[in-house]
Order: sequence, then C-alpha cells, then structure tokens
Amino acid sequence: MKLTVVGCSGSFPSADSACSSYLVEADGFRLLIDMGNGALGELQRHVGLYDLDAVVLSHLHADHCIDMCGYFVARYYRHDGGPAAAIPVYGPDGTERRLNIAYGDVPDEKCMSEVFDFRTLRPGTFRLGPFDVTTDLVSHPVEAYGFRLGYQGRTLAYSGDTGPCDALDTLAEGADLFLCEASFTAGKEDIPELHLNGREAGQIAARAGVSRLVLTHIPPWTSPAANLRDAQAAFGGPVELAKAGAVYEL
Repeated sequence: MKLTVVGCSGSFPSADSACSSYLVEADGFRLLIDMGNGALGELQRHVGLYDLDAVVLSHLHADHCIDMCGYFVARYYRHDGGPAAAIPVYGPDGTERRLNIAYGDVPDEKCMSEVFDFRTLRPGTFRLGPFDVTTDLVSHPVEAYGFRLGYQGRTLAYSGDTGPCDALDTLAEGADLFLCEASFTAGKEDIPELHLNGREAGQIAARAGVSRLVLTHIPPWTSPAANLRDAQAAFGGPVELAKAGAVYEL
C-alpha cells in the first residue's frame, strides 16, 4: 500500500500545499481520499486525470471536497470525446446535492452522476478495490467520517476532521500509519468537537498503539513546529509533519 500526500493544508491552501487530499494505491487500484481546495492541480503531478478508480470524501466542508467540481468538468468534457466512465464517489448523505450547489447547477439535477457514481457512507466496513475500508462517524459540526484502510495485513488510519472521540481511537488502533489532523495549538484554541491539537493527536496515537504518526490538516496560522513538539511529547513513536508530495510505503 502506497500513500501519497497530495495536499495537507487545513481550511485553505498554504503557500506550500493544497488542502486535504491523499492518494492511496495498491494492486494498480488508485483511491483518492478527499479533494480540497487546490488538490486537483496537485493530483496531476501524481496520477492522470482519468486514472482514479474511486474517491472517498470524509465530509463536505470545502477544504475536503470543493475540487470535485473541477474534477467533474475534467471528466465530463474530456478532450477526446464523451464523458469519462463513472467512478464510485463515497461521501456523507447529500454529497451529490452539495456538489451540484457548489458547481452552480440545479441542486436536484443529476448532471454529476454522469461521471460520478455517488454512494452514501455509513459506519461499517466495505470492500473497495483491494482495500478493506472501515468508516465511522467522528466528532465535527457536520456529518464527518474517519477511515481505516487495510491491505495485506497493513493498516492506514485517517482521522478526517474531528475532535477527540472514541471512534477515532478505535479506527487508529494498531495502525501502521496514523494520518491525523492537528489544526489547533494546545493552550491556544479550545473548541469542543471541532478539531485536534498536536498534543491530542499524540495522545490518541499513544492510546491506539500506532506505529507511526503523521500530522496533517495544519492551517497556515497554526505553528507546525509547536504541534510536532506537542505530539512528540505525548507519543513515544515516530512523529512527522505531512508534506505535499511525501510518499509512504506501508
């Protein structure tokens, strides 16, 4: 299993990175998790526009899904003829309607369904290509999911956007790599059920017994160095900051 960080900035793109987007590959299958602001351009550094096999959206905040509008255009108006074949797009209830609104079309029309096969996420486990995907609701103001991907005994866990919650501890348990958001700074922001800080990410990693912690979704106003330091103080294993273009082999 190969993980490529397409974008890792929180809330809006930074000077160095697009917003949340992560490419996961195994056995020739290419799964994209989230497609936030700026991600579509960066994605093309790593894979062709028509080479994705599926997309999974953790939630419907713009910094995790808005570039799906541009991706619809790319797939619908493909330069060599008709629309590209529809690929599965998993997201919270109402994903198609939300993206139609963002694109500026009539909310209940099915224009995007010509290139996207929309499927509604629910807590549980399902098979997607070579991956066993486990999803659960996490703590955020909108319907939001964390993910656990299994492949040949290796496990990647992704927090999505969340505050501390039991579901995230379970999703991360024993993961080989835990890709965890760290939007806030310990001692600075304290907004329940919204985001994690570096210390909390480290504490979850320690409780879950993960092998490696990668901090992501750090907004441009948050100090990456402070969050890295706080996570390292709470978790004794390897900790690093996600960077656009970074590749991890699991």
